[in-house]
Amino acid sequence: MPGLSDFFPPAPSPGHPGDPGLFGPGSAAWRIGRERLLLAAGPAALLLQVAHPLVAAGVAAHSDFTADPLRRLQGTLDAVLTVTFGDTAQVRQAARHVARRHRPVQGTLPVTTGPIAAGTRYRATDADLALWVFVTLLWTSVTVTDRFARPVGRLERDAYLRDLSRAGRLFGVPAGTVPGDWAALEQYVRDQVRQVLTVGPAASRLAADVLRPDPPLVAPPLRRLPALLAADLLPAAVREAYGLPWRRRDRAAVQVVRSATRHAVPLLPPAVRYWPHHLVAVDRLRAGEPAPPAPAPAPARAAGEEPVGRSAGGTPAGTTSAP
Repeated sequence: MPGLSDFFPPAPSPGHPGDPGLFGPGSAAWRIGRERLLLAAGPAALLLQVAHPLVAAGVAAHSDFTADPLRRLQGTLDAVLTVTFGDTAQVRQAARHVARRHRPVQGTLPVTTGPIAAGTRYRATDADLALWVFVTLLWTSVTVTDRFARPVGRLERDAYLRDLSRAGRLFGVPAGTVPGDWAALEQYVRDQVRQVLTVGPAASRLAADVLRPDPPLVAPPLRRLPALLAADLLPAAVREAYGLPWRRRDRAAVQVVRSATRHAVPLLPPAVRYWPHHLVAVDRLRAGEPAPPAPAPAPARAAGEEPVGRSAGGTPAGTTSAP
């Protein structure tokens, strides 16, 4: 039986020494994106994406999502981590890979779903669909960090959005379409929830595959956790549309998890807390730093010359030998 760790993206190659790629140390993209805890946002991100009827139609018709639902999550996560922490060549390679995977994904919506009529065409390269998928990744990453790791203030949210907006074009998001600040992004999400998102038959089937994969990935006591995390992170209207329970005991269980992770995450060693992509990037930058200069050699002494700081009688300069 596969375990959840089987879906962790593997450590990348070292890359070119000294090349920070798109971002670098001190960026909001690195501070938020390095946390392995972001994996907890995966189910909610996937459910938000397929709540858009055209995204759900594309995923259902053009991927092996039903047979291997979390493989999409792994592929998306690996692409985001590579773009965030890779060197320039790795970033370009990841962008080409995403474009190659998306190019053949096109078709028509088979049945009317919410406000979108049957027969409406979709393409994975469509700017509106690419923007929605991209925003779900940003929104769930910040939300899970804020609730389960540490507070993320308005200025850091805006900085994270500015950083990741530079990567948007690599995922097919045209320049200028990403909201300008976090408040605008939140409004965009609210508008999508109110005007577009509809959990139709395709989204319901895909959600079952995400939340209850067969075979299971975790031990029986933890099998409700993906649904609990998704219920906590999703907007209320989307949670209700998927029929996710959110009773008092569910909310209490999530509060226990939040408290535990907020206390535990800062205590974890970097190799456990952070994605290997971040650790490799840090090592890559260190490898590109110039070596410290070698110490200057001591000056050569003429024959019979005393070392500096010694008098002719062998006593330190400035002292007097005993009579």
